[in-house]
Amino acid sequence: MNTIIVSLFTGVLTSFILFRQFRRRSGKKLPPGPSFLTSNFLLLTNPLLQFEPILKNLKATYGPFFTLSTYSGPAIIVADHSLAHKLLIQLGAVFSDRPKTIPLCNISSASYGPTWRLFRRNIASEIMHPSGIKSYSSDRKWALRVLFDRIHQQHEVSTGIKVVDHFRYALFCVLVSMCFGEKLEESRMNKIAKIQRDMLVKVSTGRFAVLPMFPRLGKILFRNRLKEFEKLCSDKEQVLLPLIKSRIESASSEPRNVAYVDTLTNLRFPENGGKLSNSDMVSMCSEFLGAGTETTTTGLQWIMANLVKYPHIQRKLYDEIVGVVGPPRVEQESVIEEDDIKKMRYLKAVVLEGLRRHSPLHFVLPHRVMEEVEVEGYTIPKGASINFMVGEMSMDPEVWDEPMEFKPDRFLVNDGAFDITGSKGIKMMPFGAGRRICSGSDLAVLHLEYFVANLVWYFDWGVPDGYVVDLSEEVELSVVMRNPLRTRVTYRAKK
Repeated sequence: MNTIIVSLFTGVLTSFILFRQFRRRSGKKLPPGPSFLTSNFLLLTNPLLQFEPILKNLKATYGPFFTLSTYSGPAIIVADHSLAHKLLIQLGAVFSDRPKTIPLCNISSASYGPTWRLFRRNIASEIMHPSGIKSYSSDRKWALRVLFDRIHQQHEVSTGIKVVDHFRYALFCVLVSMCFGEKLEESRMNKIAKIQRDMLVKVSTGRFAVLPMFPRLGKILFRNRLKEFEKLCSDKEQVLLPLIKSRIESASSEPRNVAYVDTLTNLRFPENGGKLSNSDMVSMCSEFLGAGTETTTTGLQWIMANLVKYPHIQRKLYDEIVGVVGPPRVEQESVIEEDDIKKMRYLKAVVLEGLRRHSPLHFVLPHRVMEEVEVEGYTIPKGASINFMVGEMSMDPEVWDEPMEFKPDRFLVNDGAFDITGSKGIKMMPFGAGRRICSGSDLAVLHLEYFVANLVWYFDWGVPDGYVVDLSEEVELSVVMRNPLRTRVTYRAKK
């Protein structure tokens, strides 16, 4: 039976490939790239998470604008700053769609149109509005104190503290509170975090990517993966749905912060005026938690690793902080206020340099071309996917002086003004750019600035005996430290 299924799949796939090849022979010129057979061989013989070195080699051969001719259509790769700006900003309406993915209701994968606009407008005008972000300042203080407590419990460990798990937990605390309006106990938080991570790991490795490519045959040929995906979705609903229902049922006239769940209950689909289902709300909340935790945790660890590795930068940052708020006080309840953080130019430079030197993601989510368009003398066909080598742009020596070096001072020119959205010109794009730019970019930057400032103000960060900070990278859910940071901390305030 298995042989029959494999043979059937091979035959169907071969026919599909030949059909796609036939359609491509229209005489129109795609950006250069390897042959159809070579492209698919590379895709089939290299894990998705380890594909970046292949693309770097292709860029060296074909330039920063090239094509992979895959069985599902042309995949265009862009690694040029000015071209990225042209496509995402000047031609944004053409390049703002998403390829078909596994069926999830969320902002990231929604097709460019009325539903996406509804989701995007909802989050931008409510929870991600400056007033909405500010309303959760007390939750950030709470999460910071949780982090301080965890560090305090381990600060005398001779081998140093492995901080990444503590960073992730503290940031997750903030996001859960913003999403559901509750501060949950640790056991429940860990349960939510586990189910979130299980799904993200499977999706990021491309395990379910084949399902939308063959929506009918996939139910037969990939039924085990489909069952696995459905089981993960079911497990997530069992964990998140009680929180959603509890928030809705406890609605009252008492003043309180607007949680993300609250905004979802009022949404109506533009097409039919229907409400979001329970599954839809679970998917939207899951996206909120995942997008706001993993990459910010990664960014925070990279920044702190560089401050440990380069103590003169840490000292300069500490001096700026003390110049604004004074030396730290003994009381652990004392934290830096967010309004004071806005006055710290060097802090902003450190965070921006961390995002440049160690972009948490080296690629944005793929875009889909909505109509045929001519670019740089080439034809980009309707339906093609297009992606951007964010990591390469951040390390381009033609744009950045000594790109391998961690030099926050590069962001102090022009009075520290730097447009991270890329609207005026793209030099780096850690949050993407254009119409599909990450809707939580302002929140992510605030979280990085807030936690870095308080951690450096309250603790001196050094290395354990015999330890060397290793800045080698590894691709997991994001681009993480291959050897997670271990650090020795001492209190700056005198007890």
